[in-house]
Amino acid sequence: MLVAYLSAFACAVCYGVGSILQSVGARRTATTADVLDPRLLVRLATQAPYLVGMGLDLVGWLLSLVAVRSLPLFAVQAILVASVGVTAVLARIFLRVRVDRAQAVALVALGLGVVLLAATAAPGKPRPVGSTAAVLIALGILPTALGCFWAGRALSEGRAVLALGGLSGLAFGGTALCARALEADHTLVGVVADPLSWALLVYGVVGMVAFAAALQRGSVTLAMAGQATAETVAPAIIGLTLLGDHARSGSGGIAATGFVLTVLAAAWLAAHSHIEPAEVAGGLPSEAVGPDVPTAPAAAPAPAEAEAQSQTWRRTDRRR
Repeated sequence: MLVAYLSAFACAVCYGVGSILQSVGARRTATTADVLDPRLLVRLATQAPYLVGMGLDLVGWLLSLVAVRSLPLFAVQAILVASVGVTAVLARIFLRVRVDRAQAVALVALGLGVVLLAATAAPGKPRPVGSTAAVLIALGILPTALGCFWAGRALSEGRAVLALGGLSGLAFGGTALCARALEADHTLVGVVADPLSWALLVYGVVGMVAFAAALQRGSVTLAMAGQATAETVAPAIIGLTLLGDHARSGSGGIAATGFVLTVLAAAWLAAHSHIEPAEVAGGLPSEAVGPDVPTAPAAAPAPAEAEAQSQTWRRTDRRR
C-alpha cells in the first residue's frame, strides 16, 4: 500500500511541473480548428518544453496506474488533482508569484483533504466487471472525442478552454478507470484481447490532445480547473458504484469530507492562480504573470533621445 500512495503523490508532482512546461510548448504552435487533428501532435513534437512536460506526464501516468491497482479511484484521483497545488507552490518558489491569503487557505484545505483521503481509503482489489460493463466503459471514448470536436468549433475561447480541459479530465479519468477495472490475472493474450486495454490507450491519446488544444486557446489554470474537476468526480462515482471502491469501516464521512475539500480547493486554485509562463530565448518559463505581479513601468527616454525629440517638435512647429 505504501508503494501505491508514494506513486500517487509522485504522480501529482510530475503532473504539476509538466502542465507548466506543456503550456509553453503548446503556445508556440498554431491553433487548430479541429481539436483532434493529428498534425497538432506533430507540431508539438518540435517543442522541447512540451516534450519534457509530456515526459513528466508519461512518468506520472505510469505511476498513477500503479496506484489505482491497489487504491480506490476516489482517493487516487483526488491525490492527483493536488498537482494544482504543486504548480502553485512551485510558482511561489521558483517564479516568485505571490500567494495571497485566499490561495494559502486553499492550499491548506487541499493538503488537509489529501491527508483525510490517505488515512481513510480502504486498499484492495476492485470488484470484477462483466464484459458488458467493459464494453460500455470503452465506448465512453466516442462521446468524449465528439465533445472535443464540438467544443473546439462551437464555443468561444474562454468556454472552449474550460470545456476542453474538462473533456481531457474525463479522458484521463477513463484511463484510470480502465486500469482499475482491468483483470489482474490476465495473460499477455488476455490483456491484448481485453477492450479495456485498448480503451486505456485511446483515452490517453484523446486526453493528451484535448489538453494541448485547451492550452493553445487560453489559460493553463482555466484548463486545469476543468480537468481537475472532471478527472476526479466521474471516476470516483463509477468506482464507488461499479468497482466496489469504499472507505475504511466507519470513516465514510471523513473520506467524503476529504474528497470534497480536495476537489473544491484544487478547482479554486486552478481557476484563481493565473500562472502563465512567459517564453524566453531558452524556451522555459521565466516569470508568472498574474493579478498580484506588478508590471514594470516603461523606461523613460534617454537624455539624448529626449533632446532629439524636442528638436523635431520645434522644427515641426516652425513649419506650421
